Amino acid sequence: MKAPVANLDQWGILSAFKDAFGNWRTTSNETRKVFRQAIGNAEPSGPAGRPRGTRIIQYGTALKLAGPAQLRLEDGSIIHIEKRTPKDLPAGYHELKDPSNGRSEQLMVTPHGCYLPPDLHTWGWAIQLYALRSSRSWGIGDLGDLTAFGGWTARNFGCGFCLVNPLGAATPVVPQQTSPYYPSSRCFLNPLYLRIEDVPGAKGAGISLHKIAEAGRALNAHRLINRDEVFRLKFKALEKIWGQCKPNGNFEQFCRAGGTLLRKFAVFCSLARRFQQGWQQWPAKFRAPDSKVIEKYIAENVDEIRFHQWLQWLLHRQMKSAARQITLIQDLPIGVDPGGADAWIWQDCLAKGVQLGAPPDAYNAQGQNWGMQPFNPQRLTTSFIEPFRLTIRAALQYGGGLRIDHVMGLRRLFWIPEGKSGRAGAYVHYPLDEMLAILAIESHRAKALVIGEDLGTVEEAMRREFQRRNILSYRLLWFESKAVKKFPRKALTAISTHDLFTLRGLWSGADFAEQKKLGLNPSPQERRKLVKKLCRRLRISEPADISDVILKTHRLIARSPSMLLAASLEDALKVNERPNMPGTIDRQNWSRALPLALHEIQRSKLMRQIGRQITKTRNGPIGSGTS
Repeated sequence: MKAPVANLDQWGILSAFKDAFGNWRTTSNETRKVFRQAIGNAEPSGPAGRPRGTRIIQYGTALKLAGPAQLRLEDGSIIHIEKRTPKDLPAGYHELKDPSNGRSEQLMVTPHGCYLPPDLHTWGWAIQLYALRSSRSWGIGDLGDLTAFGGWTARNFGCGFCLVNPLGAATPVVPQQTSPYYPSSRCFLNPLYLRIEDVPGAKGAGISLHKIAEAGRALNAHRLINRDEVFRLKFKALEKIWGQCKPNGNFEQFCRAGGTLLRKFAVFCSLARRFQQGWQQWPAKFRAPDSKVIEKYIAENVDEIRFHQWLQWLLHRQMKSAARQITLIQDLPIGVDPGGADAWIWQDCLAKGVQLGAPPDAYNAQGQNWGMQPFNPQRLTTSFIEPFRLTIRAALQYGGGLRIDHVMGLRRLFWIPEGKSGRAGAYVHYPLDEMLAILAIESHRAKALVIGEDLGTVEEAMRREFQRRNILSYRLLWFESKAVKKFPRKALTAISTHDLFTLRGLWSGADFAEQKKLGLNPSPQERRKLVKKLCRRLRISEPADISDVILKTHRLIARSPSMLLAASLEDALKVNERPNMPGTIDRQNWSRALPLALHEIQRSKLMRQIGRQITKTRNGPIGSGTS
């Protein structure tokens, strides 16, 4: 049978795609109809097109114009142009105006690719921050713990970075969202990660916080993290501090810098706490963020709104403190909670009646429906990609780097008609050039690396394009057939990821047993195949001591020529359970603390052995050299 031709229509909907089994799937007329309704009028763009009024040029080049124009630079200065723009325009977002008709266009001036020091060769730890607890934690790992761990590992091993799970804000209601990949906002941080004792004014609250702190630290006795109780205790403490001690002038400066976006986020948090649910269930008059009703609400609830702005100021201070100890690489989820803050703020840019997911594969015969609402590519382009630009800027504000989950989403996302399974889905394309330009501009401004999670089905042409744009690949030992020494240089190499088994979980069979208990029907042949593959790579035979297996596996990946290497705390501490088991609803994912507290981790013999061993071949902090 002849393979179908995969074409894009004017809405950017792909007519067919090849699935994980190599079979072609054709987009049904029913699905196409739903998607077209969700996108709306396809004007003024062509296939996955650029909106009229956006031009992109590379830094150091000139743009030829049809006639005289006025160029307003991002800093507000104005240049009068006759026939072509100057070659030395600064990278950024500028506005071209034709004086003859008053029509304006956006001009993006972009570096060739993302920021990338040429001599980069270092390693770090992949951390689920909620799981990294100390004796000072209130039942959940916090930014104080990250600061302490980062400083310790940098001083003792020359460790170059910490790759942390997404730290995005959850909607401030109970029950608290457990998945860091389903945030209320990707632009703002989660107050559960605050170290309360480090908040200005906490000491002045004195005895009133003592009992709350005792109750918080008592939660450390349980390995499963109770986010709801952590939320209640931390917000109770923070409200006490806010009531007794107002912030200093730096807070006002922070609010001015945060501008409209910070204010809208704080208003969302205030309303969510009032109505105790996502914004789609609020009274209709509160659902539009720019309405007169919201203006009146802001005027009547100034103190509460400032409280939520203050929480973000505190998080900003503590993140900066952690970033001073070690380079932080944050993680950007593919989407957000449709009932959360970002969805409320940018609701006009979202596609209605559709959800994000993944097509069927060997692990999910029906595909996956993640329940997230995608951006409407037409609305996104006509807004000059503002939601994406502000999200990337927020994620990079602490420098270091950013791992983009499902990086192919920059080009296309798998849409599913609302309420359907992944079998009914198809791909919709996005304005790739603009998104790559934004990544390059923002990463250079922050001097931050960009890593693309390119696991699974990724077109080789796109991998080459990402490499050309200095977006590092993401390579896992389990998925690579070639020798470690042949791994790509422009990559972050790791043994595993949060969705896969740990080394001990695989070696002991505990992960297989858990999958079987959860009804996931794991393949014993696949497990044996993976164990044998590891034995061949390590040149060992079964049985072998798990500590020896873990140490030798880290010694193996340390030989990778990849610019970055990430070792996970779960592997180093011989944890059986993976952080997340995809396809499960009964398992308490994203909720297991590490089995050792921070001071015990620092004394761990295996941790020290791994650190010293990797450091022999990896050194040089992120940011050394020039772009």
